[in-house]
Amino acid sequence: MGSSTALRELQRDLENQANVLSKLQKDIAKNHQVRKQYTIQLGENELVLKELDLLNENANVFKLIGPVLVKQDLAEANANVRKRIEYISAELKRLDGTLQDLEEKQNNKKETILKLQQKIQALQAGKSKS
Repeated sequence: MGSSTALRELQRDLENQANVLSKLQKDIAKNHQVRKQYTIQLGENELVLKELDLLNENANVFKLIGPVLVKQDLAEANANVRKRIEYISAELKRLDGTLQDLEEKQNNKKETILKLQQKIQALQAGKSKS
């Protein structure tokens, strides 16, 4: 009787671990999605910065605010784009750290699940012999 209780307990634990693993995998996918968006934004902002660098000092620069184009100082536009690039780069770095942590947790969960499956198989094998 004790081995069937232990088996049920292990199976319940296995199910819980599988649910945690599934959530981790969803978090990793979400992280990849957000990272992809930031990478695109970084590329766009770097392109804008290159375009701004090509302009001479008295060129007219406009910023789109809602439906209106507003004239902006070239130095101010340059500074804004650089700050945006800095912010996006920092976010990408943060996301990389989070991703590394999530992947580590995922690998640990996979190991835990594998060990649980092995225990269950060993219990079932011992049960079928008796």
